[in-house]
Amino acid sequence: MNLLAARLALLERCFRTIERERLRGLPMLNPALAVQAVDFEAAPGDGLATGVLVTPWFMNLLRLPLGPGVETLAPGETAPRTLGPCNFDFIGAHEAALGPFEACSLFSPMHEFADQEAAVATARAVLVHLRGRPATRPPEQPARRGFLLGRREGRP
Repeated sequence: MNLLAARLALLERCFRTIERERLRGLPMLNPALAVQAVDFEAAPGDGLATGVLVTPWFMNLLRLPLGPGVETLAPGETAPRTLGPCNFDFIGAHEAALGPFEACSLFSPMHEFADQEAAVATARAVLVHLRGRPATRPPEQPARRGFLLGRREGRP
């Protein structure tokens, strides 16, 4: 298992434990959702991986150190971070089982998501935008002439 995969497994395990031990039975949890690390990527040279953490109670952008000694914000400290075309205010956090990380809230609570698939699709859409990459396949668009004349492809 590579370093990123090991850190993500630990991240998910840590937040599943938080759900089970600290938040069990609270109404803020969306029972249709589960803890999932979505599309984390390591940035070359800075020792951090960035991605989205989906949980039954929040969806956060995370900056996760891949090893010891990587500088992050102290717990409770905030600072702006640039991701792609956007600036976000991140807050330093620390979990004993995981260590330090930085988080930026995207959604909380998570009741507007019907299921895990919808939450993960939203997380991926955010990351596609921030990373400046086009979707794997752009949506099909009608020919401009047909669109302007109110026609669909294959119809006069």
